[in-house]
Amino acid sequence: MKPVALLLILTLCAQSLHAAGAARPNVLFIAIDDLGNVLHSAGDRIASTPHLDRLAATGVRFDRAYNQIPLCNPSRASVLTGLRPDVTGVYDLDRHFRSAVPKVVTLPQLFRENGWFSARVGKLFHYDVPKGIGTDGLDDEPSWHVTVNPKGRDVTDAAQIVNPTPQRPVSAALSWLRAEGTDEEQTDGLIATAAIALLEQAQTKPFFLGVGFFRPHTPFVAPKKYFDLYPLEKIRLPFAPPDDRADIPPAAFAHNNPTPHYGLDELTVRTALQAYYASVSFVDAQVGRLLDALDRLGLARNTIVVVWSDHGYHLGEHGGIWQKRCLFEESARAPLLIRDPVARGNGRASTRVVEFVDLYPTLAERAGLASPAGRDGRSLRPLLDDPTAPWDSQAFTQILRPADSRFAQPVMGRSVRTERWRFTEWNEGRDGLELYDHASDPQEFRNLAADPAHAAVVRELRARFGTRVRGTAPAANVNPARL
Repeated sequence: MKPVALLLILTLCAQSLHAAGAARPNVLFIAIDDLGNVLHSAGDRIASTPHLDRLAATGVRFDRAYNQIPLCNPSRASVLTGLRPDVTGVYDLDRHFRSAVPKVVTLPQLFRENGWFSARVGKLFHYDVPKGIGTDGLDDEPSWHVTVNPKGRDVTDAAQIVNPTPQRPVSAALSWLRAEGTDEEQTDGLIATAAIALLEQAQTKPFFLGVGFFRPHTPFVAPKKYFDLYPLEKIRLPFAPPDDRADIPPAAFAHNNPTPHYGLDELTVRTALQAYYASVSFVDAQVGRLLDALDRLGLARNTIVVVWSDHGYHLGEHGGIWQKRCLFEESARAPLLIRDPVARGNGRASTRVVEFVDLYPTLAERAGLASPAGRDGRSLRPLLDDPTAPWDSQAFTQILRPADSRFAQPVMGRSVRTERWRFTEWNEGRDGLELYDHASDPQEFRNLAADPAHAAVVRELRARFGTRVRGTAPAANVNPARL
């Protein structure tokens, strides 16, 4: 055979093998609980996140990615089904999505049913933290071949957790622990170890591996060395104008954080902020272990890596908002990193507005799988190849307020984000409107909704809701105490 002919055959074989590999990629799907927009590579001056930054440098970092509901259980149900909360019927921390959509095929289930090995380590679907650690939580059996539920010394050392508001459970308080021992003794360290063990066995079949880290969810627990990265004297609280809250409707503030900074003094709050960042750096190190394992095992060249958080996280903005359950930028936006080995846009950031429901069709398309009918998202593959590609940018986020001393009935808030604007309405506007111009006010300090000069903008953005997000609260199947 002539050398030219042999070279042609080898080239065609290589192309065929590449096509086969590209059609059946592995997926490493990493969820980080309560990770706010604190990546150093995305502009956070305090955060030490070298491993997430490494992933961003070799993939696409989506700087405007928005969750559909800033609360753990409904957000995770939305991501993993590709459906908005109004379809899953999940608005609180108790309800399982299969109560409303019993036959839905989840994202990992889609891969499992098409020949991938599907496994979960840690928190993908909802778990109460910390009491759910080590259990199956609100898991979904059809989604996985194998599940692993590590439980580390952060659970057994729970009595040592500092909680300056003892009337509140540590899961809903600014609570923390400078932990003794090594990373590998903590639950998230054990999660990384178990995930690496599964990667070491995943050599003969494509895999979908879900890895869910529990930190930086409260209580903020991390080994002491991560606290040392953030000297307390360098920690500062976010700025807000003295009158920042004057033009914000009461419904915009979560019912479980009625008092700015939970009524705590500044030093205590700065200590909590230090603990949060320490937990972020701890989880960042565990992500680094996973990335190193992919490289060591030769899996990186055919593994799509996705890192996402179930929602954003408030760290004292707007004069003292903490945690989630709000429709401000800090809650609605969350980190999203995607490294697809064959994508042409790797190493770049995208400022296009995308949604977390887009993950389902993105991964399905990349794997050559058809998304089941009725999914709400759209594939991000054009942005993975060109992060600046034209994009009809809009994202919808909602949250349900329970009936309490402020409201006789539950109140639904819904928000739409475009590249320039955020518009939010509470109870279809009956309990307040918000409009923020991100071109001039990225911290959302000036509510323009009542300004007649912006009436046309309000009308145009309000029309975008259509039937995507209901303006009224659901009548039943919601536990108000668990919102």
